[in-house]
Amino acid sequence: MFDSVRRIHLWRERPGRGIRPRVTSASPPRLFDRALIARRLDRALKKPAPGADFLIRRAAEELLDRLSLVKRSFPVAADIGTPTPHAAESISARAGARLTLRLAPTLLSAKLGGEVCVGDPERLPFAGQSLDLAISIYALQTVNDLPGALIQMRLALKPDGLVIAALAGGDTLFELRHALTAAESEILGGAAPRVAPFADVRALGALLQRAGLALPVVDSDRVVARYADMFALIRDLRAFGATNALLSRDRRPVPRAVFLRAAQVYAKEFSDPDGRLRATFETLWISGWAPHQSQPQPLKPGSARMRIEDALRPERNIRDPS
Repeated sequence: MFDSVRRIHLWRERPGRGIRPRVTSASPPRLFDRALIARRLDRALKKPAPGADFLIRRAAEELLDRLSLVKRSFPVAADIGTPTPHAAESISARAGARLTLRLAPTLLSAKLGGEVCVGDPERLPFAGQSLDLAISIYALQTVNDLPGALIQMRLALKPDGLVIAALAGGDTLFELRHALTAAESEILGGAAPRVAPFADVRALGALLQRAGLALPVVDSDRVVARYADMFALIRDLRAFGATNALLSRDRRPVPRAVFLRAAQVYAKEFSDPDGRLRATFETLWISGWAPHQSQPQPLKPGSARMRIEDALRPERNIRDPS
């Protein structure tokens, strides 16, 4: 499906030679049911709910702002796994050839322009050093091998190519997690995992360095949405295909009493004076560059011209050594 874009030499033309991270004896733990995520997303996109994609629309606007600060062009750009067309639309003006990797087959029929295929961010079909820009919005937080996905993105970039991605951060939906845990513990005597674990700023910074990306940057953006009740929030999550897809989830039906009690806990602890409930969404933005000799380089050890003791000495002692 990508074969018409010949000049970037996609490995899809030669099966078995796509980008793969080095296989080690210790496989990464599988936390998410990727097939279930794809099915739920596909079902959600067939009957979109107005406004449920507000986070991605907001992130797509932020992406444009961030790209506007980069004074260079990106002839070949790829949107990797963003659940909706918003990110691809955001980069359309910046890229000469635009490629889109989709998890949900429904998006193949969307009028996105460029080349579109169904695939998985954990198994990129791009050739090495074929992309100038790789972006992803709200897709990487549910991959089982995030370090491997970042390594593949870096390998797909040309030297001095840029990767920018947004994914859910650790404070996302902490109110819902608290309410469900409290209700299950009270009624069932224990709590099953129902909201996915999310990465934090420090962990992502280390992963960018581990992936071999230069000049890594991680920052956080928090937004608080307000809902009439907890069930309105859950409806939005379902409409976005973002409900529980953990492999360790409890497959048994949740008693109705658990949700009713969780709604009470949520309303008691996280309501505003007007009665509406807060829901926190934290977006972690990551960026990094494929290494290139034109980039700023760290100084060699021992090349400093001033001792650290002198730099930290009070100003009066620098002027008057006595």
